[in-house]
Amino acid sequence: MELIFKIIGVGLVTCIAVLILKPVRADFAMIISLVGGVIILVMILSSITSAISLITSIANRTGVNSNLLALVFKIIGIGYLTEFSASLCADAGSSGLGDKILLGGKIVILIMAIPIVTNIINIVLELLPT
Repeated sequence: MELIFKIIGVGLVTCIAVLILKPVRADFAMIISLVGGVIILVMILSSITSAISLITSIANRTGVNSNLLALVFKIIGIGYLTEFSASLCADAGSSGLGDKILLGGKIVILIMAIPIVTNIINIVLELLPT
């Protein structure tokens, strides 16, 4: 719970700094926005690693295929990275480019999800009586 307050604090301070600097020095405002985003990412890194290790241990106990689990983590990562990149583009005034990044991320996620969908279909087919 304490982490979210830190994240909100860094985000609000960064936002205020950007609002103050943007009319004066737009280039510095964009740099401050990028630095604020990186600081937030670094702050949540430990939480992400602990969540991944917890999910991995649960998957190991249940016998879930580790390749599929790794694929799910990659898909989640792609989703977060594309959203973050698109937000940076929007902050820089290039929302059209951000939209194209989001579209590209969605297509990559769709392609990467095909083995998961195939595996689910195979499991369902095995459960159906023949």
